[in-house]
Amino acid sequence: MQDEEDIRQNEDLSELFEHFKIIVDKGQSLLRIDKFLGLRLENVSRNRIQSAAAANCILVNKKPVKSNYKVKPSDVISVVLPYPPCETEILPQNIPIYIVYEDDDILIVNKPAGMVVHPAKGNYTETLVNALLWHFKDLPLFKTGQIRPGLVHRIDKDTSGLLVIAKNETAQTILAKQFYDKTTERTYNAFVWGIFNNKSGTITGNIGRSPRDRKKMAIFPDGDYGKHAVTHYKVIEDYRYTSLLECKLDTGRTHQIRAHFEYIKHPLFNDARYGGNKIIKGNTFTKYRQFVENCFKICPRQALHAKSIGFYHPTTKKRLFFDSNLPDDMQNLIEKWKNYVINN
Repeated sequence: MQDEEDIRQNEDLSELFEHFKIIVDKGQSLLRIDKFLGLRLENVSRNRIQSAAAANCILVNKKPVKSNYKVKPSDVISVVLPYPPCETEILPQNIPIYIVYEDDDILIVNKPAGMVVHPAKGNYTETLVNALLWHFKDLPLFKTGQIRPGLVHRIDKDTSGLLVIAKNETAQTILAKQFYDKTTERTYNAFVWGIFNNKSGTITGNIGRSPRDRKKMAIFPDGDYGKHAVTHYKVIEDYRYTSLLECKLDTGRTHQIRAHFEYIKHPLFNDARYGGNKIIKGNTFTKYRQFVENCFKICPRQALHAKSIGFYHPTTKKRLFFDSNLPDDMQNLIEKWKNYVINN
């Protein structure tokens, strides 16, 4: 069920989710919207309402308004936030996390492979969000239980790498808009089956749920189904039957790299869902088969790492860029293929 959870968690990350919807009574007199919502929403302070308005999270008739907007009869008010309404209480857990950078607004985490990012049905513990809640537990905003770590993008359970986390709703909304506007910069390292005739290229194709297997995504090159997706790649090095790539995304669709490279018949090494956990290239000799099986054991997941991320700081507006090294399992995998090419 892991990949189905990944798909469900990663869908529509750059969209805003409606938490409250109110249709103003026809007899309502003119009243500031922060006062109006303060009377209508239980256990929500006026300060929180004003902060939400400042972050363009309060819409009237589908347009953002400020806290001094005067509500009118029949107005349709929506309170939207960059995360879906919480299905159940999420508890803090003392789980180690690798923090690359932190200030009052953001946190950069290097997530290990094997860690789920966000709690989901049947899996509400041992996730990155549980760990972040523990890390933030002494901050005033998080003590109320009304605020939770702001995820503006996610990576699959068995993908490693960098994630940016917002520590307040204003930062979360500003960062979410950067992802939506595609002003962020992300690079991934992918170890894939096969070698390439051209040392760089672009994969384009709409991505949507596969009609044959709901646990995976599929490419739809023609028609309107799915969401537009573009992946650029360049070859860093090839190893006779496999290649190490750098990938840059114009879009951030669920399983984008995994699905795009399966589509061009270069699935990620050991990606069980997308066919990379079989010998795709090479010979049939027993020695080679044993070598590949050993490689699968060295890196027992899809060989994909979110290596770098760039964005504008939500408060200072300064351009930030963070980079990371490949994790040990991928480094060991690459070293093993290098030695194979040299010695065979």
